[in-house]
Amino acid sequence: MEFTAKTIADFLQGEIIGNPDVTVNNVAKIEEAQPGMLAFLANPKYNKYLYTTNASIVLINKDFKVEKDVNATLIKVANAYESFARLLQLAEQAKPVKSGVSSMAFIEESAKIGKNVYIAPFVYVGEHVIVEDDVKLYPHVFIDDSVTIKKNAKLNAGVKVYHECVIGENAIIHSGAVIGSDGFGFAPDENNVYQKIPQLGNVILEDNVEIGSNTTIDRATMGSTIIKKGAKLDNLNQIGHNVIIGENTVIAAQTGVAGSTKIGMNCQFGGQSGVAPHIQIADGVRVAPQSGIPNNIKVADSVVMGTPAFNIREFQKSFIVYKQLPDLFKRVKELENELKKLKSTD
Repeated sequence: MEFTAKTIADFLQGEIIGNPDVTVNNVAKIEEAQPGMLAFLANPKYNKYLYTTNASIVLINKDFKVEKDVNATLIKVANAYESFARLLQLAEQAKPVKSGVSSMAFIEESAKIGKNVYIAPFVYVGEHVIVEDDVKLYPHVFIDDSVTIKKNAKLNAGVKVYHECVIGENAIIHSGAVIGSDGFGFAPDENNVYQKIPQLGNVILEDNVEIGSNTTIDRATMGSTIIKKGAKLDNLNQIGHNVIIGENTVIAAQTGVAGSTKIGMNCQFGGQSGVAPHIQIADGVRVAPQSGIPNNIKVADSVVMGTPAFNIREFQKSFIVYKQLPDLFKRVKELENELKKLKSTD
């Protein structure tokens, strides 16, 4: 499907510099784009590629100053990155929409199926499940008993949703994710043999949540593990039982959040972060990659780094000293030797 520069500029309310009739039918990175493709420029590190790109159209920020001749048609917008994301959403919406229930899906009689749904081959839908309008269930999705899947949710191939969990409107769950498996609950008996504690709660994903591939979210022991509206979890995350993740919080890949921790809204977690159980993290906290959080973070909008994590500026100062430790150790040993020599001459 082709779009002209004028169509794109009208949609984004942008200003055209160049040929308004040039067309594109694909998107690419600015350094890799070819004729017929659209790219964007938002990071100053890539400014040089604007003058060499083969892209037909490039989105740039309104305040960007063009210093040389550019072959591409430019569209100036308030925020090039955000505008590019909106175009990708438009292209996604233009794709054919699948619908219908495959004869090779198995749906229990007590399940309630809404309108305009897509249920692919080899999907299982359990007893008393509610699948609302416009839901899409791709091959090998497993929906256990008494699950509710709300409007326009999309569950990609191989997603497993255990009993009594709730999937919110517009939720997207990627392949291999497991929602509602048992929390890690065991208690040792008098012989130090671990006995399983039944996990009687569920998982609630609120509206507009996105869960990455092979992420697991454990059901609560009692009550609910809750991922609040707008939160985004990357691939390969582990969310423990009774965790609450606040609205619009984003968590990058390979992060683990232990049980009963409460994370505020608008937080950001870098990849491979680790969070201890039974702690609270304030709103707006940003956690650097590979950080370990053993205690509460009470100050909103804090930026932390390290294991154990603490204020990022203090961590960076400490790291400068840490890198100098071998030299400092050598100097201390030299001073010790000098001191011994002085003592031996007394």
